[in-house]
Amino acid sequence: MKEALVPMCAALGDENRWNILTLLGQAPASASALAAALPISRQAITKHLGILQRVGLVEQVPAGREVQYRVLGAELSATARRLDAIGASWERRLGDIRAIAEDL
Repeated sequence: MKEALVPMCAALGDENRWNILTLLGQAPASASALAAALPISRQAITKHLGILQRVGLVEQVPAGREVQYRVLGAELSATARRLDAIGASWERRLGDIRAIAEDL
C-alpha cells in the first residue's frame, strides 16, 4: 500500500498538478487547452500530465488529431479510501492512548 500511496501523494502535492486535475475534472482537455487556462507553459503542462499519468490519475484519450487527457476518478477514490483507512487507524491508536492516560 505504501508503495502506491507515496508517489500518488507526491503527485498530488504539487499545486500545478492539482490545478490540472481540477480542470480535467470538469472536462477532458488537451495540453494546449490546459496551458491556455493556466499560467504555465504547454511544455510544463506536458511534464505534469506525464507524472499524473504514471501514478494512474489521468489517461490519454484520442480526440481527432489531438490527444486529450481525462481524470481517472476511480484511482482518486481508491486513494481517498486508503487515506481514510490510515486516518481511522490513527484515531484508534489515539483512543487507546487516551484510555491508558485516563486510567493512570
